[in-house]
Amino acid sequence: MADERVHAFTDDALGAHDAVALAALVRSGEVSPRELVAAAVARAGRIDGALLPVAHASYDRPRISREGIGGPLWGVPTYLKDNVDLRGLPTGMGSEAFRARPARRNARFTDQLLSTGLAVLGKTRLPEFGLNASTEFATAQPVRNPWKTSHSPGASSGGAAALVAAGVVPIAHANDGGGSIRIPAACCGLVGLKPTRGRLVTNAQGGKLPIDLVTDGVVTRSVRDTAAFFAAAERHHRNPKLPPLGLVEGPGERRLRIGLVVDSPTAKTDEATRRAVEETAARLEAMGHRVVPTTLPFGEEFSRDFLAYWGYIAWVIALTGRLVLDPGFRAGKLDGLTTGLRRSFQAEFRRTPGVLRRLRRTEAVYAGIFREHDAILSPVLAHTAPPIGHLSPNVAFDELVDRLLRYVAFTPVNNVTGGPGISLPAGAAPSGLPIGVHLSAAHGQERVLLELAYALEADRPWRRIQD
Repeated sequence: MADERVHAFTDDALGAHDAVALAALVRSGEVSPRELVAAAVARAGRIDGALLPVAHASYDRPRISREGIGGPLWGVPTYLKDNVDLRGLPTGMGSEAFRARPARRNARFTDQLLSTGLAVLGKTRLPEFGLNASTEFATAQPVRNPWKTSHSPGASSGGAAALVAAGVVPIAHANDGGGSIRIPAACCGLVGLKPTRGRLVTNAQGGKLPIDLVTDGVVTRSVRDTAAFFAAAERHHRNPKLPPLGLVEGPGERRLRIGLVVDSPTAKTDEATRRAVEETAARLEAMGHRVVPTTLPFGEEFSRDFLAYWGYIAWVIALTGRLVLDPGFRAGKLDGLTTGLRRSFQAEFRRTPGVLRRLRRTEAVYAGIFREHDAILSPVLAHTAPPIGHLSPNVAFDELVDRLLRYVAFTPVNNVTGGPGISLPAGAAPSGLPIGVHLSAAHGQERVLLELAYALEADRPWRRIQD
């Protein structure tokens, strides 16, 4: 495929508006939800062959809910990731190991998303069971990055990020078990907030694990869209154990103490990413925040334990596939990454009690960091989005794992500890690929992250792919 930039922005009902602006146009009567859906469907048709982000389409029957009618995001088209149930559409999980059948009911999160007023047009592709950091497959064609189609859009919410970055919809569902909201946001120049564990309703898959790594959310092109979604979702369900979030509408006034982390104990950050993080630190200092270099107490043992737990998840999938997914589930059809992770877990399963004990302890360690800091600034990834094939599940397992550990070196901490983290666009590499920076905060402090995000966006508006 030619190495090109692909987008669908044009002069139609969607224009270059974000979701908040589109919902306002619907409320004023200037456009109708039907017009927005028609424009999004037309845009999807223009980019689908180049990017391949859609797993299942429901263009003739967009999904809405009665609760969502007139909601804050009423009429805005979106997509749901293909690892969450939507009644009447299959949930394929990105896998060839089973035949997905139409779901009988919505997942709890699907109802929460629909309650905001969004209209779901279909489901987006993800790598097998969301285990990889690139949306690539053993035999199927990959999802491609709209900014540079020879490269990965990240994962596991790669299909969602490709659709939003390319302008098909302004907002799309994503979820995150090791970075899967924040990684594709960084690769595609988007905003991606992984909320505190428990902020939204419990994810059906994550809630069954000994340590719940998975949180749902969205990827967007503007901070206010992310803020609007979480405020709207909170109207459907608010966790009384967390501080209420409400609608965050702009930068905060408080000056913060921000810890700066540039390298991971397991990977050296590339020059372009390092420069983006350091420039962001300088911008925050110019706003009056105090940025101080720091180190995080999560080293190589944490990475080994996280990898072992990832292997445990793959083992559970293979063991229970016939009971949970499909009686015809064939473990022999799992891709090379899932199979390798399962086998690595089986070889060292006696480590599991210690792995779980150490990972559970990290929540308190993480909380301790924020007794001295209001936020932590770091890269999202150790290097920019790799070319298609670099993280293919067909790469030899040991080499693939080594590449993943050198790439996904920052995001898993927030999944294990349950703390919130946000990926924000921070310029571009010489290749033109987007670079993301990562901000973390204490449990329940998404407001801190959104206020910093607003400030950075106002200081230097994000690059637009159509420019």
